[in-house]
Amino acid sequence: MKHTRREFVRTLFVATQAAVAARFLPGGLFAAEEAGTLPGSGFNFIIFGDWGRNGESDQSEVAAQMALAAKATGARFIVSVGDNFYEDGVASADDPQWKTSFENVYRDPALQIPWQVILGNHDYHGNCDAQLEYARNHPRWNMPARYFLQTHHIDTGVAADFFYLDTTPMVTSYWSSGKTSAHVATQDVKKQLGWFKDALAASQARWKIVIGHHPIYSGGEHGDTPELIENILPLLHEHKVQAWFNGHDHDLQHLVAGNLNLFCSGAGSQVRPTKDTVHTKFAQSRSGFTTVSLQPDRMLVSMTDNHGQILYSTTVPAGAVAG
Repeated sequence: MKHTRREFVRTLFVATQAAVAARFLPGGLFAAEEAGTLPGSGFNFIIFGDWGRNGESDQSEVAAQMALAAKATGARFIVSVGDNFYEDGVASADDPQWKTSFENVYRDPALQIPWQVILGNHDYHGNCDAQLEYARNHPRWNMPARYFLQTHHIDTGVAADFFYLDTTPMVTSYWSSGKTSAHVATQDVKKQLGWFKDALAASQARWKIVIGHHPIYSGGEHGDTPELIENILPLLHEHKVQAWFNGHDHDLQHLVAGNLNLFCSGAGSQVRPTKDTVHTKFAQSRSGFTTVSLQPDRMLVSMTDNHGQILYSTTVPAGAVAG
């Protein structure tokens, strides 16, 4: 059977794109071959945090690799898990850091997709309301509230609920810290926890993914967060949440607690040492980000460094821990 030149070029393009995408989503190539499409056929997104340093400390290198991943996988959005601006957040919606740390660094066309954003403790050093205000006039920056829920449909009859939390006010030490105490004092933690409990109970989605700035368990510099272990972890187990994503510790980690997968992706710029714990499946002190592909029955997770090297990949079945 003869093929036209156009068919040959298209076949070559698909194969090339598949090979590129497979760098960021190992395992996606198999699914693509079955479906006859590119590996971006899943519901794909990128997640990272702890990044805003005016392009320095590996931030620009990570941004360049994120752009390649976003283009190759057809990423729908980017999740920022907080600490968006160092060291002290932003002062206003016109702060120069919006240009120097965000717009000028993540300027590649592939990164002009929605950013789903939460706050970190360093953002609480500054004006958190300014980040909410910026979102009202800049569609790429999506922060409708300090905590919120988004539902996405990844296939016919298959939904994924993303719960975005504001964890800084939950950590009691910030209530006595000079830079954060006045800002966290304005927040009603009980109200947020009540909202989260009710939202989880109401969710009928097959996939439940929760995003917060602070880790529940961690081998990084900051380590475990007792308040989250007490107030959040039981809810995640009760409602069969498959994955928790966080930043705060400046590294890349995958930990498992029961049937819950915990992913730390706080290496958007500067990194710090990390180590193994009883929960650890992977931990490395490298700048980078995480690429996720949600499919009806599984979630593919890959961690990539600032030079484009895949450091770790795992598959999370819809009803079990990573394999």
